[in-house]
Amino acid sequence: MKVRTIAGHGGEKYTPYEERKGNESIVYFTRDLSAEGLKKIYEKVNANMTGKVGIKLHTGEQNGPNIIPRPWVKDLMASEEELKDAVIVETNTFYEGDRYTTEDHRKTLEVNGWTFCPVDIMDEEGTVKLPIEGGKWMTEMSHGSHMLNYDSMLVLTHFKGHTMGGFGGSNKNIGIGCADGRVGKKWIHQREGSDDLWSIAEEELMERITESTKATVDYFGKNITFVNVMRNMSVSCDCEGVEAAPVVTPDVGILASNDILAVDQACIDLIYAMTEKEHHDMVERIETRHGHRQTSYMKEMGMGNDRYILIDLDNGEVRMTQAQAVEGLKPFVAE
Repeated sequence: MKVRTIAGHGGEKYTPYEERKGNESIVYFTRDLSAEGLKKIYEKVNANMTGKVGIKLHTGEQNGPNIIPRPWVKDLMASEEELKDAVIVETNTFYEGDRYTTEDHRKTLEVNGWTFCPVDIMDEEGTVKLPIEGGKWMTEMSHGSHMLNYDSMLVLTHFKGHTMGGFGGSNKNIGIGCADGRVGKKWIHQREGSDDLWSIAEEELMERITESTKATVDYFGKNITFVNVMRNMSVSCDCEGVEAAPVVTPDVGILASNDILAVDQACIDLIYAMTEKEHHDMVERIETRHGHRQTSYMKEMGMGNDRYILIDLDNGEVRMTQAQAVEGLKPFVAE
Protein backbone atom coordinates (compact mmCIF):
# COMPACT_ATOMS: atom_id res chain seq x y z
CA MET A 1 0.00 0.00 0.00
CA LYS A 2 2.77 2.46 0.88
CA VAL A 3 5.81 3.55 -1.10
CA ARG A 4 8.86 4.97 0.69
CA THR A 5 9.52 8.52 -0.41
CA ILE A 6 10.17 12.04 0.83
CA ALA A 7 7.79 14.98 1.05
CA GLY A 8 7.92 17.98 -1.23
CA HIS A 9 8.74 21.45 0.01
CA GLY A 10 7.62 25.07 -0.17
CA GLY A 11 4.30 24.69 1.60
CA GLU A 12 5.00 27.81 3.65
CA LYS A 13 5.39 30.02 0.55
CA TYR A 14 2.61 31.71 -1.41
CA THR A 15 3.09 31.88 -5.18
CA PRO A 16 1.56 35.06 -6.64
CA TYR A 17 -0.79 34.62 -9.59
CA GLU A 18 1.56 36.22 -12.13
CA GLU A 19 4.26 33.66 -11.34
CA ARG A 20 2.06 30.66 -12.17
CA LYS A 21 2.01 28.91 -15.53
CA GLY A 22 -0.55 26.83 -17.39
CA ASN A 23 -4.15 26.92 -18.48
CA GLU A 24 -7.00 28.80 -16.81
CA SER A 25 -10.22 27.32 -15.46
CA ILE A 26 -13.49 29.12 -14.74
CA VAL A 27 -14.31 30.09 -11.15
CA TYR A 28 -17.60 31.83 -10.36
CA PHE A 29 -17.96 34.33 -7.53
CA THR A 30 -20.82 36.01 -5.71
CA ARG A 31 -20.79 38.27 -2.67
CA ASP A 32 -24.34 37.09 -1.87
CA LEU A 33 -23.92 35.03 1.28
CA SER A 34 -27.45 33.65 1.47
CA ALA A 35 -29.55 30.72 0.32
CA GLU A 36 -30.26 32.64 -2.90
CA GLY A 37 -26.58 33.26 -3.49
CA LEU A 38 -25.82 29.59 -2.97
CA LYS A 39 -28.50 28.55 -5.45
CA LYS A 40 -27.35 31.11 -8.01
CA ILE A 41 -23.75 29.96 -8.00
CA TYR A 42 -24.53 26.25 -7.80
CA GLU A 43 -26.56 26.50 -10.99
CA LYS A 44 -23.39 27.58 -12.82
CA VAL A 45 -21.58 24.32 -12.06
CA ASN A 46 -24.34 21.70 -11.81
CA ALA A 47 -24.45 20.41 -15.39
CA ASN A 48 -23.04 17.00 -14.50
CA MET A 49 -24.95 16.41 -11.28
CA THR A 50 -26.87 13.36 -12.46
CA GLY A 51 -28.30 10.21 -10.94
CA LYS A 52 -27.95 9.74 -7.20
CA VAL A 53 -26.17 12.78 -5.76
CA GLY A 54 -24.19 12.80 -2.52
CA ILE A 55 -23.61 16.22 -0.95
CA LYS A 56 -20.34 16.15 0.98
CA LEU A 57 -20.26 18.86 3.61
CA HIS A 58 -18.87 19.24 7.12
CA THR A 59 -21.88 18.87 9.42
CA GLY A 60 -19.80 19.95 12.43
CA GLU A 61 -19.32 19.07 16.06
CA GLN A 62 -22.21 19.71 18.44
CA ASN A 63 -23.35 23.35 18.36
CA GLY A 64 -20.41 24.40 16.19
CA PRO A 65 -20.98 28.08 15.34
CA ASN A 66 -19.36 28.37 11.91
CA ILE A 67 -20.74 25.63 9.67
CA ILE A 68 -22.74 26.41 6.54
CA PRO A 69 -26.26 27.39 7.66
CA ARG A 70 -28.68 24.47 7.48
CA PRO A 71 -31.50 26.57 5.92
CA TRP A 72 -29.24 27.38 2.95
CA VAL A 73 -28.63 23.71 2.26
CA LYS A 74 -32.29 22.83 2.79
CA ASP A 75 -33.40 25.53 0.32
CA LEU A 76 -30.82 24.43 -2.23
CA MET A 77 -31.96 20.83 -2.11
CA ALA A 78 -35.62 21.78 -2.31
CA SER A 79 -35.19 24.12 -5.27
CA GLU A 80 -32.90 22.11 -7.55
CA GLU A 81 -34.58 19.18 -9.33
CA GLU A 82 -31.46 17.00 -9.38
CA LEU A 83 -31.00 17.50 -5.61
CA LYS A 84 -34.53 16.63 -4.47
CA ASP A 85 -33.46 13.06 -3.73
CA ALA A 86 -29.87 13.91 -2.82
CA VAL A 87 -28.30 12.74 0.42
CA ILE A 88 -25.81 14.51 2.70
CA VAL A 89 -22.78 12.23 3.10
CA GLU A 90 -20.27 12.11 5.94
CA THR A 91 -17.86 9.69 7.64
CA ASN A 92 -16.97 9.07 11.26
CA THR A 93 -13.96 10.79 12.84
CA PHE A 94 -10.50 9.40 13.56
CA TYR A 95 -10.42 11.06 16.99
CA GLU A 96 -12.74 10.18 19.86
CA GLY A 97 -15.56 12.69 20.19
CA ASP A 98 -19.14 13.39 19.24
CA ARG A 99 -18.77 11.85 15.76
CA TYR A 100 -16.46 8.93 16.54
CA THR A 101 -19.13 6.24 16.41
CA THR A 102 -22.11 6.11 14.10
CA GLU A 103 -24.48 6.26 17.07
CA ASP A 104 -22.87 9.39 18.51
CA HIS A 105 -22.51 10.89 15.05
CA ARG A 106 -26.25 10.60 14.48
CA LYS A 107 -26.94 12.30 17.81
CA THR A 108 -24.67 15.16 16.77
CA LEU A 109 -26.44 15.48 13.42
CA GLU A 110 -29.71 15.87 15.30
CA VAL A 111 -28.27 18.47 17.68
CA ASN A 112 -26.95 20.48 14.73
CA GLY A 113 -30.22 20.37 12.83
CA TRP A 114 -29.30 18.10 9.92
CA THR A 115 -32.71 16.47 10.11
CA PHE A 116 -34.43 17.75 6.96
CA CYS A 117 -33.00 15.06 4.65
CA PRO A 118 -31.23 11.70 4.88
CA VAL A 119 -27.63 11.77 6.07
CA ASP A 120 -25.51 8.81 5.02
CA ILE A 121 -22.56 8.03 7.29
CA MET A 122 -20.69 6.30 4.52
CA ASP A 123 -18.47 4.10 6.71
CA GLU A 124 -21.37 2.85 8.84
CA GLU A 125 -21.25 -0.54 7.09
CA GLY A 126 -17.60 -0.94 6.25
CA THR A 127 -15.07 0.36 3.79
CA VAL A 128 -14.04 0.21 0.17
CA LYS A 129 -10.59 0.85 -1.29
CA LEU A 130 -10.21 2.97 -4.41
CA PRO A 131 -6.98 3.45 -6.38
CA ILE A 132 -4.81 6.57 -6.22
CA GLU A 133 -3.28 7.06 -9.63
CA GLY A 134 0.20 8.51 -9.31
CA GLY A 135 0.27 8.52 -5.51
CA LYS A 136 3.69 8.49 -3.88
CA TRP A 137 2.61 7.85 -0.29
CA MET A 138 -0.34 5.57 -0.99
CA THR A 139 -1.60 3.53 -3.91
CA GLU A 140 -5.17 3.34 -2.62
CA MET A 141 -7.48 5.03 -0.13
CA SER A 142 -9.97 3.45 2.24
CA HIS A 143 -13.37 5.15 1.99
CA GLY A 144 -16.78 4.61 3.50
CA SER A 145 -18.27 1.78 1.47
CA HIS A 146 -21.49 3.70 0.77
CA MET A 147 -19.60 6.13 -1.47
CA LEU A 148 -20.11 3.64 -4.28
CA ASN A 149 -23.87 4.19 -3.99
CA TYR A 150 -23.60 7.64 -5.60
CA ASP A 151 -23.33 8.68 -9.23
CA SER A 152 -22.36 12.30 -8.55
CA MET A 153 -20.94 14.36 -5.70
CA LEU A 154 -21.49 18.01 -4.80
CA VAL A 155 -18.59 19.09 -2.60
CA LEU A 156 -20.14 21.88 -0.54
CA THR A 157 -17.37 23.30 1.61
CA HIS A 158 -17.14 25.83 4.40
CA PHE A 159 -13.77 27.42 3.58
CA LYS A 160 -11.80 28.26 6.73
CA GLY A 161 -8.47 27.74 8.45
CA HIS A 162 -7.37 24.37 9.75
CA THR A 163 -5.26 23.45 12.77
CA MET A 164 -3.04 21.05 10.83
CA GLY A 165 -3.86 21.64 7.17
CA GLY A 166 -3.48 25.41 7.27
CA PHE A 167 -6.75 25.82 5.43
CA GLY A 168 -9.79 23.67 4.86
CA GLY A 169 -11.21 23.89 1.35
CA SER A 170 -12.68 21.37 -1.07
CA ASN A 171 -9.46 19.33 -0.98
CA LYS A 172 -9.63 18.85 2.77
CA ASN A 173 -13.40 18.31 2.71
CA ILE A 174 -13.18 15.17 0.59
CA GLY A 175 -9.56 14.17 1.20
CA ILE A 176 -10.20 13.65 4.89
CA GLY A 177 -14.00 13.71 4.85
CA CYS A 178 -14.51 10.74 2.48
CA ALA A 179 -11.80 8.61 4.10
CA ASP A 180 -13.30 6.22 6.63
CA GLY A 181 -12.78 6.92 10.31
CA ARG A 182 -10.63 3.96 11.28
CA VAL A 183 -8.45 3.07 8.30
CA GLY A 184 -8.35 5.85 5.71
CA LYS A 185 -7.97 8.72 8.15
CA LYS A 186 -5.24 6.79 9.98
CA TRP A 187 -3.28 6.42 6.73
CA ILE A 188 -3.46 10.20 6.31
CA HIS A 189 -2.69 11.31 9.87
CA GLN A 190 -0.69 8.72 11.81
CA ARG A 191 2.81 7.46 11.10
CA GLU A 192 3.06 3.71 11.33
CA GLY A 193 4.27 2.64 14.78
CA SER A 194 3.59 6.03 16.38
CA ASP A 195 1.29 6.51 19.36
CA ASP A 196 0.59 10.07 18.24
CA LEU A 197 -2.62 10.23 16.18
CA TRP A 198 -1.32 13.39 14.47
CA SER A 199 2.29 12.35 13.83
CA ILE A 200 2.17 13.28 10.13
CA ALA A 201 2.27 17.03 9.48
CA GLU A 202 3.31 19.82 7.11
CA GLU A 203 4.12 18.84 3.51
CA GLU A 204 3.64 15.12 3.98
CA LEU A 205 0.19 15.65 5.49
CA MET A 206 -0.84 17.96 2.63
CA GLU A 207 0.29 15.39 0.10
CA ARG A 208 -1.55 12.55 1.81
CA ILE A 209 -4.76 14.58 2.01
CA THR A 210 -4.43 15.40 -1.68
CA GLU A 211 -3.76 11.81 -2.71
CA SER A 212 -6.88 10.76 -0.83
CA THR A 213 -8.84 13.46 -2.65
CA LYS A 214 -7.57 12.22 -6.00
CA ALA A 215 -9.10 8.81 -5.38
CA THR A 216 -12.52 10.43 -4.90
CA VAL A 217 -12.15 12.88 -7.79
CA ASP A 218 -11.06 10.11 -10.17
CA TYR A 219 -13.92 7.87 -9.05
CA PHE A 220 -16.60 10.46 -9.90
CA GLY A 221 -14.84 11.82 -12.98
CA LYS A 222 -16.84 14.66 -14.55
CA ASN A 223 -19.70 14.04 -12.12
CA ILE A 224 -18.25 16.08 -9.27
CA THR A 225 -18.32 19.82 -8.63
CA PHE A 226 -17.13 22.21 -5.95
CA VAL A 227 -18.65 25.13 -4.02
CA ASN A 228 -16.65 26.97 -1.33
CA VAL A 229 -18.41 29.29 1.14
CA MET A 230 -16.08 31.99 2.54
CA ARG A 231 -18.07 32.87 5.65
CA ASN A 232 -17.32 32.63 9.40
CA MET A 233 -13.70 31.83 8.59
CA SER A 234 -12.06 30.91 11.88
CA VAL A 235 -8.46 29.72 11.70
CA SER A 236 -9.86 26.57 13.33
CA CYS A 237 -11.61 23.73 11.54
CA ASP A 238 -15.30 23.00 12.15
CA CYS A 239 -14.14 19.82 13.89
CA GLU A 240 -13.19 22.06 16.84
CA GLY A 241 -16.82 23.06 17.34
CA VAL A 242 -17.43 25.57 20.12
CA GLU A 243 -13.69 25.54 20.92
CA ALA A 244 -12.84 27.11 17.55
CA ALA A 245 -10.79 30.30 17.64
CA PRO A 246 -12.88 33.48 17.33
CA VAL A 247 -13.45 34.67 13.76
CA VAL A 248 -11.51 37.82 12.85
CA THR A 249 -11.35 37.46 9.05
CA PRO A 250 -14.09 39.28 7.10
CA ASP A 251 -16.73 37.31 5.23
CA VAL A 252 -16.17 37.35 1.46
CA GLY A 253 -18.68 35.38 -0.60
CA ILE A 254 -19.18 32.07 -2.40
CA LEU A 255 -16.97 30.55 -5.10
CA ALA A 256 -17.69 27.58 -7.38
CA SER A 257 -15.93 25.64 -10.11
CA ASN A 258 -15.74 22.26 -11.75
CA ASP A 259 -11.98 22.45 -11.02
CA ILE A 260 -11.06 21.62 -7.42
CA LEU A 261 -7.62 23.19 -7.58
CA ALA A 262 -8.92 26.40 -9.15
CA VAL A 263 -11.64 26.92 -6.53
CA ASP A 264 -9.35 26.29 -3.56
CA GLN A 265 -6.58 28.42 -5.06
CA ALA A 266 -9.03 31.25 -5.77
CA CYS A 267 -10.13 31.27 -2.13
CA ILE A 268 -6.52 31.47 -0.98
CA ASP A 269 -5.84 34.25 -3.48
CA LEU A 270 -8.78 36.25 -2.11
CA ILE A 271 -7.38 35.85 1.40
CA TYR A 272 -4.00 37.18 0.24
CA ALA A 273 -5.68 40.04 -1.65
CA MET A 274 -7.13 41.38 1.63
CA THR A 275 -5.41 44.02 3.72
CA GLU A 276 -2.76 42.85 6.18
CA LYS A 277 -5.10 43.48 9.10
CA GLU A 278 -7.90 41.51 7.47
CA HIS A 279 -5.86 38.47 6.47
CA HIS A 280 -3.09 38.33 9.10
CA ASP A 281 -4.44 35.40 11.12
CA MET A 282 -5.46 33.28 8.13
CA VAL A 283 -2.17 33.85 6.30
CA GLU A 284 -0.22 32.97 9.43
CA ARG A 285 -2.23 29.77 9.87
CA ILE A 286 -1.77 28.68 6.24
CA GLU A 287 1.95 29.42 6.11
CA THR A 288 2.93 28.01 9.52
CA ARG A 289 1.23 24.70 8.65
CA HIS A 290 2.77 24.66 5.15
CA GLY A 291 -0.74 24.58 3.71
CA HIS A 292 0.27 25.79 0.23
CA ARG A 293 1.54 22.28 -0.43
CA GLN A 294 -2.09 21.24 -0.83
CA THR A 295 -2.45 23.32 -3.98
CA SER A 296 1.03 22.77 -5.41
CA TYR A 297 0.63 19.00 -5.05
CA MET A 298 -2.82 19.08 -6.65
CA LYS A 299 -1.18 20.75 -9.63
CA GLU A 300 1.63 18.19 -9.73
CA MET A 301 -0.93 15.39 -9.70
CA GLY A 302 -2.85 16.88 -12.61
CA MET A 303 -5.97 17.66 -10.59
CA GLY A 304 -6.66 21.08 -12.11
CA ASN A 305 -5.31 24.54 -12.79
CA ASP A 306 -4.01 27.12 -10.32
CA ARG A 307 -4.79 29.85 -12.87
CA TYR A 308 -8.41 30.79 -13.51
CA ILE A 309 -10.85 33.35 -14.84
CA LEU A 310 -12.86 34.81 -11.95
CA ILE A 311 -16.44 35.57 -13.03
CA ASP A 312 -18.51 38.15 -11.13
CA LEU A 313 -22.07 36.84 -10.96
CA ASP A 314 -23.27 40.03 -9.28
CA ASN A 315 -22.32 42.29 -12.19
CA GLY A 316 -23.25 40.75 -15.49
CA GLU A 317 -20.76 37.86 -15.34
CA VAL A 318 -17.79 40.03 -16.23
CA ARG A 319 -14.22 38.98 -15.51
CA MET A 320 -12.95 40.41 -12.25
CA THR A 321 -9.73 40.61 -10.26
CA GLN A 322 -9.06 39.19 -6.83
CA ALA A 323 -8.69 42.74 -5.49
CA GLN A 324 -12.16 43.63 -6.77
CA ALA A 325 -13.64 40.58 -5.04
CA VAL A 326 -12.38 41.69 -1.62
CA GLU A 327 -12.85 45.44 -2.02
CA GLY A 328 -14.68 47.13 0.83
CA LEU A 329 -15.03 44.10 3.10
CA LYS A 330 -16.77 44.71 6.40
CA PRO A 331 -15.29 43.54 9.71
CA PHE A 332 -16.72 40.23 10.84
CA VAL A 333 -19.72 40.40 13.15
CA ALA A 334 -21.14 37.20 14.60
CA GLU A 335 -24.79 36.58 13.75
